[in-house]
Formats: sequence, C-alpha cells, structure tokens
Amino acid sequence: MPIEDRDNAYLITHALAKDTLSQLRDTETAQVAFRKGLVKLGRICGYEIIDGAMETEYAHVETPLTETTGERVSGLDNIVIVNVLRAATPFVEGLLKAFPRAKQGVISAGRDEAAGMDQNGMFPITIDYVKLPEITAEDTVVVADPMLATGSTMCAVLEHVNSAAENVPKDLFVLSAVSAPEGLLHVGSEFPNVDLLTVAIDDYLDDDGYIVPGLGDAGDRAFRTV
Repeated sequence: MPIEDRDNAYLITHALAKDTLSQLRDTETAQVAFRKGLVKLGRICGYEIIDGAMETEYAHVETPLTETTGERVSGLDNIVIVNVLRAATPFVEGLLKAFPRAKQGVISAGRDEAAGMDQNGMFPITIDYVKLPEITAEDTVVVADPMLATGSTMCAVLEHVNSAAENVPKDLFVLSAVSAPEGLLHVGSEFPNVDLLTVAIDDYLDDDGYIVPGLGDAGDRAFRTV
C-alpha cells in the first residue's frame, strides 16, 4: 500500500502522486496546467485514502451470466470534505472525483502576512467564512489544503471543524500536497487525534514562513493572481 507511516505524518508514495507533484513544483508549469495538476493530485489522494483507510464489505452481484460475490467500499456515503479556501478548490475538485457523494464544507482562512510570524513561528489567522455540514460519528472527514506550512491556518480551521462536530468523527484527516516539518509537529501536538496525510515532507520553512523547496503560492499559481 503506497501510504507510509513517517513518525509525524502519513506519506502518500504512489508513483503518480510523486510525478504530479514534481510537475506542480516546476516553475515552467503555467496556470492551467498547475490547476489541472492539483485536480489530478486530489483525485489520486482520494483513491489512496479509500485504499488505505476505508473498509470493504462483501456484496451479492448478479452478472449477465450468473450470481457472484463481489466487494464494495463501505462508508462512501459518510464522507465530509472541508475546502480551505482558496488554494484547496482545485485540490477538492479532484477529491470529489473519488468521493462524488461527499458532504462539503467551506472555510475561508488566511494568515496575516504583514504581521509576520511570532516567536513561536505562528501567524495570526483571519477566518472570513465558515459553512460546514453536519458531522457525525460515522463520518470520515478530510480537511484539504495543498500547503501545510507553519500549521497556523490548519489549527484555526480544525478548531472550527471540531466545534461543528456533534460527535467525534470516525476518522479525521488533514490532507496536503506538501508539508513543512514545523507545521506537522505543531498541528500534531495541538490535535493529536488527527491523521496528517501528505504527498511530501519538505525541508524547512524560510524566515517568511514559506515551505522550501515547496511549490510557491498554490492559490496564486492556480488562480493567476500574481
């Protein structure tokens, strides 16, 4: 199974995920290709979550010739995907190809770049909009954001997700394309019951809180706002 346990996170090692991420990192990858790459990566990650974290059950199947026993994935009607605006929008589009019946939530969150990082390496976070569906004990929740840098934004988002959940969900994943070690440690310490899932654990954060080597500002590259 191409998901590996890496101390502070689970790493998706599928060859197509790594290939797609390499294309996303490339400065020569223009807006349309970058956005399509995020969609593709989200779809691959969704399939890996199904393969690595969801159960199957035996089911009766009647073929054109006879009856047989097959397997179906259980729990596909109990998926909640939380889109951390705005960079996660194409990423979530891909996830929805794997989970077409998922309930969807939206949280608009952004860090105050002008304020800079505090002594703990965290940014002040502004939450502008929150709309979440009902979250039950049977649900698998996937909070998607392509970049997990300092963890400031994700911690603020998870606070809202937890407050909206009437019961502790069956599984709660934070899914990112690239993550910094500092962010993984911070989110993991603040929310120890969350499974951190990423395609790459990068080297470090620079002095401005950007992931190195990273892939730049995913939102700006996807929406051409630079």
